[in-house]
Amino acid sequence: MVLRVAVAPCYNVIMKILQLNVWMGKVEGNLERFLQDNSFDIICMQEVMHSDTCKEHLSRLCVDTSRLVKASGMPYMFFSPNWRSKLADGNFELGNLILSRIPFTETTSEFVNGKFIDNMVLTNTVGNNLNIQIAKLENGLTVVNHHGFWRPSPIGDKGTVKAFKKAASIVKKVKGPLVMCGDLNVIHDSPAMRSFDFLTDLTYENHIDNTLSGIKYNGKVACDHILVNDKISVSDFKIRPEIISDHLALESTFALRP
Repeated sequence: MVLRVAVAPCYNVIMKILQLNVWMGKVEGNLERFLQDNSFDIICMQEVMHSDTCKEHLSRLCVDTSRLVKASGMPYMFFSPNWRSKLADGNFELGNLILSRIPFTETTSEFVNGKFIDNMVLTNTVGNNLNIQIAKLENGLTVVNHHGFWRPSPIGDKGTVKAFKKAASIVKKVKGPLVMCGDLNVIHDSPAMRSFDFLTDLTYENHIDNTLSGIKYNGKVACDHILVNDKISVSDFKIRPEIISDHLALESTFALRP
């Protein structure tokens, strides 16, 4: 008789997370090489291109989800689109992406402003139709990924505050250890960020004054953030200097508190 004992999956106590707005995968070679040369447990991305109906065509134009998954070596993917448009004989979508080495036990996505747009005409201005992703992992961690409400000023306005209040009300429902990532499109001093004062903003805590690479915009704006709750113990936080997008990548090493 063979006795089989169920063994729970074992994950690293220490985890590393990456936050990056990929700028629709325009900086192709640099982005792919960066993902190939670095190892992360979780990656949160915004402005990601994806297609189920013309994947090969899209992957020839930019670093899409198929190329991101391949370059990163991540086994688990959760993509949430904000809009869809026609391409070749199919369509493509733009949205948020979470990649993980740890299996998802539950994934949800909810719009905090606007709604999903199908057959979006690219000559039209895309509004702030924004989703927030929440992914629960098998090790007990919850990962939140969000692309924040945009206004020309990094301080935002009343619309920004309204969208952030809704986003925060969703995040507050999460129990247990939580990490939230995103190009939130505002700096820490924005009134909109006060809705997330129940989390620790690592960008602010580490005195980061700029998260833009300079490819597209001049000036210093710290609009990318990694936030954690009190059930996370952070051992390292850094901004990566590599030019892989119009944004710079944020990296944090952390553990779940007992």
